[in-house]
Amino acid sequence: MAILSKIRDRSMFLILIVGLALFAFVLDPSSISQFFSTSKVNAIGEVNGVEIDREEFASQVENYRSQSGGRVSQMQAVNAVWSGMVGEKVFQDQLEKAGIVVGEKDIWDAMTSLNEIQNSPMFKNEAGLFDEEKLKEYIANMKDDADAGNTQAWMSWLATEKSIKQNLEREAYTSLVKAGIGASLKEGERDYLYNNTKMDGQFVYVPYSSIEDGLATVSNDDVQNYLKENANLYKPEAARSLQYVKFDILPSEADDAETKKIVASYINDREEYSNAAKSTVKVAGFKNASDNEEFLNDNKSDLNIDNGYKFKNQILASISEEVFNAEIGDIVGPYKENGFYKISKIVETTQIPDSVKASHIIVPYVGTTRSTSTKTKEEARKTIDSIFTIVKKSKAKFIKIADEINSDGTKGKGGDIGWVRKDQAFSPSFDKDFANFIYKNKAGSIDIVETAFGFHIIRVDEQTKSEKAVKLATFARLIEASEETENKIFEQAETLNAELAEGKDIDEVAKEHNYKIQSAVDLKVLAEQIPGLGAQRQMVTWAFKEERELGDSKRFDIDMSGRRGYAVAKLTGVTSATGVSVSSSEMLKVRKELVKEKKANLIAKKMTGNTLEEIAKNSGVTVRNASLVNLSSPLISGVGNEPSVVGAMSTIKLNEVSDKISGEKGVFVVKVTKRESPVDLENYDSFRKKMVTQYQSKGNQIVKVLEETADINDNRGRFF
Repeated sequence: MAILSKIRDRSMFLILIVGLALFAFVLDPSSISQFFSTSKVNAIGEVNGVEIDREEFASQVENYRSQSGGRVSQMQAVNAVWSGMVGEKVFQDQLEKAGIVVGEKDIWDAMTSLNEIQNSPMFKNEAGLFDEEKLKEYIANMKDDADAGNTQAWMSWLATEKSIKQNLEREAYTSLVKAGIGASLKEGERDYLYNNTKMDGQFVYVPYSSIEDGLATVSNDDVQNYLKENANLYKPEAARSLQYVKFDILPSEADDAETKKIVASYINDREEYSNAAKSTVKVAGFKNASDNEEFLNDNKSDLNIDNGYKFKNQILASISEEVFNAEIGDIVGPYKENGFYKISKIVETTQIPDSVKASHIIVPYVGTTRSTSTKTKEEARKTIDSIFTIVKKSKAKFIKIADEINSDGTKGKGGDIGWVRKDQAFSPSFDKDFANFIYKNKAGSIDIVETAFGFHIIRVDEQTKSEKAVKLATFARLIEASEETENKIFEQAETLNAELAEGKDIDEVAKEHNYKIQSAVDLKVLAEQIPGLGAQRQMVTWAFKEERELGDSKRFDIDMSGRRGYAVAKLTGVTSATGVSVSSSEMLKVRKELVKEKKANLIAKKMTGNTLEEIAKNSGVTVRNASLVNLSSPLISGVGNEPSVVGAMSTIKLNEVSDKISGEKGVFVVKVTKRESPVDLENYDSFRKKMVTQYQSKGNQIVKVLEETADINDNRGRFF
């Protein structure tokens, strides 16, 4: 009773809290948890203390995807926008310190110098020259449209201006950095001498391979100590590993048979009850349909009509003989092809070539496709008629006029459109009137043809040998899983998930049901691709949730290029972003390096003596000679590439025995007997310039260096 009394006393307070929570839910369901959370994150990230607003970021991601035409995934857009915004922010401080300011005139000059702007017909005057006033008028119109509510073009233009400004700023900054990089003639001379001085000497060499691996064992403590000492080289990145079972939603044998039966029912006329007529009516089948395209549309064929012609080798082998022996109007099928059941009607048989070479002269008029012409249709007809009388018997005049008046890619080619293959000509992307003329007339034919592009004079120049072809009208139905089949597959996935939630071992359950287990190892927080499943960002996001624990499982709806299914995933591995992280390949390198180090110590203990001869005798090897060794190509005869050994040879005193040197392939002791400097040059400017070029080439790494040294906090994984 005391509790109830306290609740009544605070009823207004509770109503206020619940009301605020419900209001937050209406705005954004996820804001409920944020409302009661003390760790709100309102930024997608932070660069040197400057936040990147998540709403602005999300807006730019959507714009990026829109501009790409949907050709990039969300995470590809997220990463591209992030890279751009981080690069922009790390540059801002540097630009201010350098005093770099890009003004409106700089941006305008860069804008008007772009090839796309200079060469656009929209911005040219009557003389065909670029006109700045037309560009200004175009921009003003975009601004007016934006004020009226149509902002897409204007926002795109502003983004272009911003991009140009950023490029100018970076170019200016990079130029300043490069201008400050140089080398003196003395440095050029030193580089010349350093790389071209030749050395002769003697050496004692004991290869690492002379020590058995068993004598240079590496313990786990050795590895741990190495990793501890070199922790900065093995900074870990948070990662998750999954095991999963995929369930494809595929049609059953019963679904296959039912689809075949349905397709077969469309061949002949049938009777159906009509609600409108309140009686049974006769419905025409495909065989008796007078308009094939209308039949396919009315009966919702899963494939559009194909008006192309097919040779025998282009038709499914199992029905090709039947198709080419059939009469016009005959139906072939049902037959299965590429996941569909089909019935095909023979519409036409003919003799046509595989390819045709043709030329044309075109006169477009107002309203035709891609036309900028001001001619009326009647004016264009008169023009083409007058040209036809001139060119129909003169190939030379045809070529000359085509080069003068054609406005497409055949200008300058005498109107030659080249060879056109049959499948290209009768595809939706090619004009059907043009295709019909060049394929239904013999080589040498010439006439006027009207197409969607205007009036043409078309000349058929060459054709390959004709052979029999057919035109088919095909009704198709996709073979899909029925609702009953989908339910069974769903139940299988749900059952597996429930069993994993109960603590059952995934290997045992998979073995029992003959499921195939697949793995996704070391997925990073921004990963999108799951091996074997493609882009499944939802699974990665789930795996990285703060409340997620090892052994957790979940069923996911998946889509792989239009193929639906389910995946039941179990979290099997968690790597935090603390400590050290070493991959299996890196671990092999570490162990190899430690083995090499231990062998070097064992070899060094045997390499005793004051002279090369003594050291060689105690080591069980002989003294060897090295001739004409130089730093530009640090090769030692009979051994191979040994840069550290040759580097040591360039600095030790002549005729003195060096300390032991651990090289690439073994341990060395060397004595340099001669150093031959290269000939003096009158001028070392070419070597100075080479050094400057090498230094300045690193200027292109400025952005990368600035980002590496910046304080960047990345929260992308929380929101995408």
